[in-house]
Amino acid sequence: MLSATAVVALHDQLTEAAHQSDRAALNLPEEWLGRVARQHMANFDLWHIEDEARNPLASDADLAQVKRRIDRTNQLRNDLAEQLDVALLGWLEPQSLPRAGTPLHSESPGLIIDRLSILALKIYHTREETLRRDAPTGHQERNQGRLAVLTEQRSDLAACLDELWSQTLAGNRRFKLYRQFKMYNDPTLNPVLYAQSGSGKRS
Repeated sequence: MLSATAVVALHDQLTEAAHQSDRAALNLPEEWLGRVARQHMANFDLWHIEDEARNPLASDADLAQVKRRIDRTNQLRNDLAEQLDVALLGWLEPQSLPRAGTPLHSESPGLIIDRLSILALKIYHTREETLRRDAPTGHQERNQGRLAVLTEQRSDLAACLDELWSQTLAGNRRFKLYRQFKMYNDPTLNPVLYAQSGSGKRS
């Protein structure tokens, strides 16, 4: 079910396609890889919304709207990463896996896939910088070095994902669903929000 090679290839394919065409025209795969695709596209959106936040010409009102979009999209990104782990654990459960009592991995596959997604975006945009004709002297060379490092890091992380999955299937390792419990969007948990709504007032 889980293959780091397939995940990395899908990330690259979607990143290229989404930069070259209308988002609405993308054909997302079904089932498991469809979940991976939706999580990656949340990271894609988050990356570009954060670019807007760094526009020096943006007004304060523009930045406030961008910040709200960042919060919503980051919440979606985290929720979709959790759903990757839910799907994997659901697939493993009929096989009595992960096996209780085996060493616990500190990071779940969903979180690793999220990191691979971000690396795909970094690799794409760094590669763009290696091709910039209007860049200052040394810019392309510096980014070629960064690209080599990012590519190596992604290769290492993908190998770690495959190893975790292989060890889980063999019953030698386990992972758990780690809930992020983001508080900033929750009107019952963020003091600024519940102070505005009056729900935090005591009688």
